[in-house]
Amino acid sequence: MKNQSCHNFELQSIIGDEHQRLVCLNCGEINYKNPKIVTGSLILHKNKFLLCKRAIEPSKGLWTIPAGYLEENETVETGALREAYEEASAKITIDHLFSIFSLKKINQIQIIYLAHLNDEHFAPGIESLDVKLFEYKNLPWNEMAFPSVKWIFELYKSYKNGDNLPFSRED
Repeated sequence: MKNQSCHNFELQSIIGDEHQRLVCLNCGEINYKNPKIVTGSLILHKNKFLLCKRAIEPSKGLWTIPAGYLEENETVETGALREAYEEASAKITIDHLFSIFSLKKINQIQIIYLAHLNDEHFAPGIESLDVKLFEYKNLPWNEMAFPSVKWIFELYKSYKNGDNLPFSRED
């Protein structure tokens, strides 16, 4: 358990670990800096994709799929369901794993599922300005919030052309 008074960290070599770690000089706690896990869904409904216009930074005002950081004590699948509801008031069913991105530069692992809406109800959540369904040919390519959102749609096109799933990408 973390000691709330620990603030005196120093980079040290740890026996049995090939990486140097931040270690509290007061209590010996090791501060592991591991990648953040992002979970989300590429949601389909009648051959259209559900996108959310972000109400928060980064990339406020740009379009993305419903996705966000995995919470503590949450499965990746449960996180994807939660994000769809938080960002788009959408209840979804996950069909299968779609893609995994290892983004070393921003210290993230993104795990994205292919999913579908359970019903026709969706609306902007607290983190969204707008939520819309887009046909592939009408996707707002120049208004996508993150490079990985574009990659997801590029992978979807490959998937529809018969490539195998899941897709992974390292960047």
